[in-house]
Amino acid sequence: MKKIVYNGTVINEGRRYLGYVVISDSLIAEVGEGRPSNCLLDECDEKIDVQEALILPGAIDAHVHFRDPGMTHKADIASESRAAAAGGVTSVMDMPNCKPATVTIADLEAKYAKAAENSVVNYSAYIGATDTNFDELKKVDFSKVCGIKAFLGTSTGGMLLSDADAKRRVFSEFGTIIAVHSEDESIINANREALLKKMGGDDLPLGYHSKVRSAEACYESTRRAVDLARECGTRLHVLHISTAKELSLFDSAPLAVKKVTAEACVAHLLFTEADGARLGARIKCNPSVKTPADRASLRRALREGVIDVISTDHAPHLLTEKEGGCLKAASGMPMVQFSLVAMLELAHQGMFTPEMVVGKMCHAPALLYRVDKRGYLRPGYKADIAVVKEVPEGVTITDADVVSKCGWTPLNGSTVHHQVVMTMVNGEVAYAHGKVNDSVRGERLTFNN
Repeated sequence: MKKIVYNGTVINEGRRYLGYVVISDSLIAEVGEGRPSNCLLDECDEKIDVQEALILPGAIDAHVHFRDPGMTHKADIASESRAAAAGGVTSVMDMPNCKPATVTIADLEAKYAKAAENSVVNYSAYIGATDTNFDELKKVDFSKVCGIKAFLGTSTGGMLLSDADAKRRVFSEFGTIIAVHSEDESIINANREALLKKMGGDDLPLGYHSKVRSAEACYESTRRAVDLARECGTRLHVLHISTAKELSLFDSAPLAVKKVTAEACVAHLLFTEADGARLGARIKCNPSVKTPADRASLRRALREGVIDVISTDHAPHLLTEKEGGCLKAASGMPMVQFSLVAMLELAHQGMFTPEMVVGKMCHAPALLYRVDKRGYLRPGYKADIAVVKEVPEGVTITDADVVSKCGWTPLNGSTVHHQVVMTMVNGEVAYAHGKVNDSVRGERLTFNN
């Protein structure tokens, strides 16, 4: 089956041009500039005229929580992969803090089996590191698993790698990515207890979230992790950097030669603690969103290459679970459906370029994780494609648009100037005309580790 996607602006590998993509079965056969010849069009069984929209590689979101198994009342692999497809995200990597936590090969393979049955997009999953599962980690085939996830501070699920000897062993003995949630638990606990003693009661106002999960808690944990990684030669990837201070621990060397890398998440690039008065617990996440100065530093670090990738930390909760204050409202927000258009909106505002957005959301995750044949529009690569229409008059995002099972978005009421109109997964149309094609199934990602 030969298809052609044409009459669009290709943005790929730092370039932008009028072009087309020819697909043969699940693979890209050709990426061409200009308009396809009549002869080429005649050779294709299916012709998709995108009417001057953008033709991009599908985004790779290396940081999602699909809540499956154990928390499927608010999200599951089927529902959240559908949301990913609706957002131009063609591959996802799922975190292990579900119930039970994914810390054994048996639980990991059970998750993969469920994804094979239910996921509209391509998928991988981390195995979690604990103080006691080192022998299990050693059995993993990391050509079929994206990496190891370690929580250096607790988050949803309570999974924690805290023992110093266990941490050093994990950092020393694996060649795969060690992705870390980096917050210092002792600082967080001290902040919480001091504020409760001062304020009284068993909860704190939402505005205190960034005081409990403070910049110092992030910096101290990240500093120790980076020091240990440089000592051990670890491929350390620090997730959801949220503070300007942490940026001093990273450098702007080319991603291909870096061993210590950093991720920014969409929430920390869009929001600050000042938005809490308007959005409340909808933007409560761990680590917390912080000051406007922190956000400005994160954006600058992306432009300068200090931060390497953009992900979402897509973490759905029901709105009823977001009720309460700083200590009781659940942390996390859904973001995978609108991440690409949200970042293109920052490009529309002049913060980034569309080429940089594609670089950080498509190319860089593929390079960092050594994903096999994805993340670029190249002959021989999998035909994972997002078609995005520019909308000069703007489009308003509402909760009614949400595909995720939780049914809401922190971007409710926001206006963006791009809209995903088609997503192709392995050459198949997984989303078009506002509808997900539920017959499409993604593939398990493989890695050149």
